[in-house]
Amino acid sequence: MTVPMLKIGAVLSTMAMVTNWMSQTLPSLVGLNGTIISSEGTHERIISGLYPGSEEGWQVYSTASDPDGRCVCTVVAPARNLCKRDPRNRQLRLLTEQVQNVSQSMEVVDLRTSRDLQYVRDSEPLLRGVDGRLHTYVANPRVLTTKGLQELKGQMSQLRPLLSVVEQYRLDLQTLTTLRTELLNLSIILTAIQEEIGAYDYEELQQRVLLLETRLHSCMNKLGCGRLTAVSNPITVRASGSRFGSWMTDAMIPSSDSRVWSMDGYYKGRRVLEYRTMGDFTKGQNFVQHLLPHAWAGTGHVVYNGSLYYNKHQSNILVQYHFRSRSVLLQRSLSGAGYNNTFPYSWGGSSDIDLMADETGLWAVYTSIPNAGNIMVSRLDPRSLDVLQSWDTGFPKRSAGEAFMICGTLYVTNSHLAGAKVHFAYHTNTSSYEYTDIPFHNLYSHISMMDYNPRERALYTWNNGHQVLYNVTLFHVIRSDG
Repeated sequence: MTVPMLKIGAVLSTMAMVTNWMSQTLPSLVGLNGTIISSEGTHERIISGLYPGSEEGWQVYSTASDPDGRCVCTVVAPARNLCKRDPRNRQLRLLTEQVQNVSQSMEVVDLRTSRDLQYVRDSEPLLRGVDGRLHTYVANPRVLTTKGLQELKGQMSQLRPLLSVVEQYRLDLQTLTTLRTELLNLSIILTAIQEEIGAYDYEELQQRVLLLETRLHSCMNKLGCGRLTAVSNPITVRASGSRFGSWMTDAMIPSSDSRVWSMDGYYKGRRVLEYRTMGDFTKGQNFVQHLLPHAWAGTGHVVYNGSLYYNKHQSNILVQYHFRSRSVLLQRSLSGAGYNNTFPYSWGGSSDIDLMADETGLWAVYTSIPNAGNIMVSRLDPRSLDVLQSWDTGFPKRSAGEAFMICGTLYVTNSHLAGAKVHFAYHTNTSSYEYTDIPFHNLYSHISMMDYNPRERALYTWNNGHQVLYNVTLFHVIRSDG
């Protein structure tokens, strides 16, 4: 009786020591006293996809002083969650998972030991009875009768399960020895990480980095505009619809609208699918249908401040359709603009009139016979669709694959096929142009829609039945009077 009870005591004592070590030593090793390392969260918005790598993140290209002595810094658009890509962060998460696994193993041993201890306690009266009989028979063998022997055998049979309990104790002691070794290895690794990081609380540092990233994004939004210098690798969001079409989110800044719209085809379409979120669009779920009163032409549609602006089929009439009220608010002719494949992009598709939005407002890209087929850019009043100002870029529209506006500058691609690049830029603020050489990967070899969204700072494209995003790198010059 004494030996099993001693083994039980040893197991319980060992478990208490290890549990106490885990609760006190592990947090102090990494400076996490009073904190909890949480698992990595998820992002419902597509933002996480828009900034796929640190090579496309915040970078300070140069710092200098202007003639007045003010600091001038050149940076590009940011990436998000850089801290989560820190290998030390991942290492800590893996170690945390290992600690949790060890804790779970100890809980199993604890439950099994408690159960078996109760079994031993329940068997204690029987053990005492057998022990007393054995002492009596050893002291006086003559009192041993056939009946007494049978009773003793029966009692011994009832105690036989105790052998498996004792064997389990032996195995549990081996398990605890293994757990002790694992915990020792963990402590060595955690100590090394602490020495590398320093005396700071890692989670506190992570929060500070996230705060700085938020401030950087706020700064970027205040900056507003920059010059396009690069286009990232493509990010395929979904494969749906026919070869031609368009998809978009609301381009109005600021806006909390998370809906996504999809319009399949370029000829006489009327059905617009509205998805609640980007995640729903990716999965093809949670959508409603709008049936437009007038068919559209081309793929140059844009959603701006809750309304769809599109070109009415076989006309140069612009239509404003309000999604919430499901009604047409406005129709106005774009005077002189060609339509019905008179002056389309190089891929055709009735792409004569291309409506788009950027940080500065609503735009129409088109051409007319008096302009000899060269691209015209007109800024529109979104409330009346009046033309506020127009520019003749001098670039032939039929030679353009697609076009988009960023910060008042029209960027034109040289093709809609493989090998396309951003070839031409027209700056409306200076009425000047330049030829550019900004390549991008035309993954599916046939782009029929390419529009910039200033909220997401990304290019939305419809590429041969695939909905694809591109991150853009914008060149900013930050001037401070400080």
